Amino acid sequence: MALTQTERQILEKTPEDRLLAHAMELLHGRVALVSSFGAESALLLAMIAEIDADFPVFFLETRRHFPETLAYRDKLAGFLGLTNLRSVGPSDKALHDRDPQDMLADFDPDACCALRKVEPMDAALNDFDAWITGRKRGQAATRAAMPVFEPLDDGRAKINPLAAWTGERIEAEMTRRALPRHPLTALGFRSIGCAPCTRAVAEGEDPRAGRWAGQTKTECGIHLPAR
Repeated sequence: MALTQTERQILEKTPEDRLLAHAMELLHGRVALVSSFGAESALLLAMIAEIDADFPVFFLETRRHFPETLAYRDKLAGFLGLTNLRSVGPSDKALHDRDPQDMLADFDPDACCALRKVEPMDAALNDFDAWITGRKRGQAATRAAMPVFEPLDDGRAKINPLAAWTGERIEAEMTRRALPRHPLTALGFRSIGCAPCTRAVAEGEDPRAGRWAGQTKTECGIHLPAR
């Protein structure tokens, strides 16, 4: 599966403010959204729903989420009228074989992310030529050079419609749209992943400082740093 050269050229030349709608139309049936239903996820989900409420949306059910995230996922999907939400995750056998005591994150977080996130998502996206993400350049140094249209080595691509958006712009747009907020944001969680590897951040602290705090790890492995 891959984009044609013509499709890549078209998307590379599409203005940023039109890329999301254009990619959804051009690659209909071959592109999906991957959402964490995290602190800022509602905005991109709302933009998607405005265009096509039946657009495929993948949610990684790692089985380590905060209960608040799962409740928020269901609430937000209903609020936006999303009709094609797909939860994917590790099989019972994979968990039994590789994390039987549910403690892998404590001593090998990379292996835990591979088991619960990277491998299930790779399998889910195997039939898609492109996928849409909600990543922003300002989230981390590893994302500072991220393009809006991001070709991949295998011929597929990622579409990052909010790459250039600042936190202030996102906040203003979420407020304008009166979108429901993840309940943990009120408690200081600004980047929300699995419960064992996420903490609240202090005022002025980097939003992603609460992810894998105290470790050199900054990404789960789904998104490799843009080069």
